[in-house]
Amino acid sequence: MELGLKGKRVLVIASSQGLGKAIAELFVKEEANVMLASRNIDRLRKVQSEFEKLQLGKVKVTTCDITQPSQIQDMMDETIKEFGGLDILINNAGGPPAGGFEDMQDEDWQSAFELNLLSYIRIIRTALPYLKEQGGRIINIASSSIREPIPGLILSNTFRMGVMGLAKTLADELAPYNILVNTVAPGRILTDRISQLDEVNANKKGVSIEEIKKVAEDSIPLGRSGTPEEFAKVVVFLSSEANTYMTGSSFFVDGGKLRSV
Repeated sequence: MELGLKGKRVLVIASSQGLGKAIAELFVKEEANVMLASRNIDRLRKVQSEFEKLQLGKVKVTTCDITQPSQIQDMMDETIKEFGGLDILINNAGGPPAGGFEDMQDEDWQSAFELNLLSYIRIIRTALPYLKEQGGRIINIASSSIREPIPGLILSNTFRMGVMGLAKTLADELAPYNILVNTVAPGRILTDRISQLDEVNANKKGVSIEEIKKVAEDSIPLGRSGTPEEFAKVVVFLSSEANTYMTGSSFFVDGGKLRSV
C-alpha cells in the first residue's frame, strides 16, 4: 500500500523516547520530513543522529516544554522555518502521576490539565493556520482509559477523556478544510511509562514487578505487551494518504484487552 508520506512535513511531540520516538522513526522511514520535539536537547540530538543514518527523510529538532505557551509558539515557528509548512501534527505527552482521588491536590490537577489537555489545545491552535492551507492530519495520542478508566490513574482518566472530546469536536469543525482528526489510544505498550507504573503497583501491593507484569499480560487476549513499533504503525497509517475517510474516531492498540464494544 502506498502511504504517500514522502516529503510530508511532520511535527511529533515528545519524540525523544517511547511512543513518540517510534512514531517519528516510522515517518522517517516513509521519507517524511520530521521535526522532533521534547524538553531534552541531548536526547533529541541522539535520536536525530540515529535517524539521519537511515538517509531518508529530513530530521530536525527543537526543544519545547509543552506546558509553556511561548515555547509552543517557538516550536511551531521553528518547524515552519525549517519545512515551509506543516502537513501532519502528532500530539503526544507523558502521563501524569499515578494515584487516586484523595492523593491529589489542586496543583496536581492543574499540572495534569496543562500537560495532558491544554497543551494539545495550544499546539493545535498554533498549527491550524498551516494545516488549513492544503489540508492535513491531526493525531492525538491518548490512553485506553478513554474507553475504560484505569484504577489508580485518576488524573490520566480525567484528562485523556477530554482529549477524545476535543478530537471528536474538531473533526467536525475542521472537515471543511480537509483536516482529519483522530485519537489513538495505547493499551499496555512497553515503554518507560509502563515500567514506572508496574513499579508503583508492585510497591503498593508488596509483590515483585515480574508478578505485576505477568498478571497484566495474562489479561490481554494476545498474551503479551505491545511494542512501540506496533503502535506507531497505526498512527502513521491514519496520518497517511491511505486514510482519506476516517476522522473523529478513536483507535485502540491494546491486544484486545478492552472488553467493551
